[in-house]
Amino acid sequence: MKYMEIKFCSKNVDEQEIELLFIPVLEGEKHLSKIVQDLCYEEEKAILNRTKKENFIGKQGQVFTIYGDDLTVILFGFGKENKVDMDDWRKAAGSLIAYLKNYRAKKIGLSAKHWLKGNNNINNFAQALAEGLLLASYDFIKYKQQDKNKIKIELEEIYIELDNAKKNAFKKAWELGLLLARGTILARDLVNEPAGVMTPTFLAETANAIAKNNKNISVKILDKERIEKIGMNAFLSVAEGSEQAAKFIHLIYHPARVTKKKIAIVGKGITFDSGGLNIKIGDSMEQMKIDMGGAATVLGVFEAIGQLKLKAEVHGIIAACENMPSGGALKPGDVVTNMQGKTIEIGNTDAEGRVTLADSLAYAQKQGADTIIDLATLTGACLVALGTDYAALYANDQALNKSLINAADKAGEKMWSMPLPVEYKDLNKSNIADIKNIPSTRYGGSITAAMFLQEFIKEGVVWAHLDIAGPAYAEKSFNNYTPIGGVGFGVRTLLEWLQNN
Repeated sequence: MKYMEIKFCSKNVDEQEIELLFIPVLEGEKHLSKIVQDLCYEEEKAILNRTKKENFIGKQGQVFTIYGDDLTVILFGFGKENKVDMDDWRKAAGSLIAYLKNYRAKKIGLSAKHWLKGNNNINNFAQALAEGLLLASYDFIKYKQQDKNKIKIELEEIYIELDNAKKNAFKKAWELGLLLARGTILARDLVNEPAGVMTPTFLAETANAIAKNNKNISVKILDKERIEKIGMNAFLSVAEGSEQAAKFIHLIYHPARVTKKKIAIVGKGITFDSGGLNIKIGDSMEQMKIDMGGAATVLGVFEAIGQLKLKAEVHGIIAACENMPSGGALKPGDVVTNMQGKTIEIGNTDAEGRVTLADSLAYAQKQGADTIIDLATLTGACLVALGTDYAALYANDQALNKSLINAADKAGEKMWSMPLPVEYKDLNKSNIADIKNIPSTRYGGSITAAMFLQEFIKEGVVWAHLDIAGPAYAEKSFNNYTPIGGVGFGVRTLLEWLQNN
């Protein structure tokens, strides 16, 4: 979609040169009647009768159209008055975009007084509107022939009826929303790319491009020789089965002022997961291009982070490789050593992501990070526990746990707090090494995977792990601004969280 230019008017948006006027309607007959009355139609009674026949009452997702010669008005359900939040605005924007996929229009109008009913926070409204419009417009069609009969969204101007006193606040929040959405879209693109394109080298090139376009971001790309030199043998052991060269990616956001606060965002970067010698069976390998979803989130965050003027120094860390079977591949029963000197017995080569993260987490701490958040499409067990829409959140610090949940709530992303029970620690015990990469039980697999990672976190380091195996990829749409495919999950949550740290 082309860049959307915002134009303000202090009154009478319907008198501007617009083709469509979008008005949200809170659920309930009184709200609907008031809106129709305010529109001053001569055929008001006939319009209300038609809403009854079509059973339009303002429920979320409902749409009602009033056609006119010069201006068409679209009423869409906003839901219950006492429940309007940022995600309702995103979904309303998604409904707007869905309409524009079936109706050609370049200039549309909105009246803030209607959109702010049920919640008058102008900053949250503007941000959510920008996010919803851009995210709902997303479509990964790089490898498809163009459908000449399909209506393309060419929204160029949005006229907004808004008080002059609120315009600056709206503009600032609108730009923030666009920024967060663009970071999410980069992550979506990366997850949607086929594994033949999305190699460790491709991820490294993306990181280089981000750093090149942001003067306050630097990047280091470590090749096999340098990875070996600093002792990340756990990571390299997973990469040995592939002909694709492993890449260790380290992005750094440098704040304007020197700070002691160092945050690391670590993403699992398995660009294709065959399972290794414990090869996946059936159709379970088909979508394994998505196993770099955590890495995509890290890059999406850094796509936007340069313009947020954060106070903390932020490190983005990705151990990128493929997990493939070959004569040189990691074998069940092997013992590998991470850069901290901890030994890991390989019980199953298809539990490889946690092995690469053992080195990524160690590296993050070596950089002096006092807070670490890792994201990984780590376990199928997470899907069994929470389904497709929720990420599992594990944290060794209650304050971090709460702040991430709050950020996710604002971002409209779903997380559920999970335990790190001490009594489960021995389930990852190995008889021949410091720890084993699979537990001695088939139950609680997402928990035991998180506890494996916790073994590589030093005392005093604040840490959270997000198992995003479910929401990293949508096999069916979660909502009307998240299409099938890569979701970019976690980008907006982390950017919301980082702004407060």
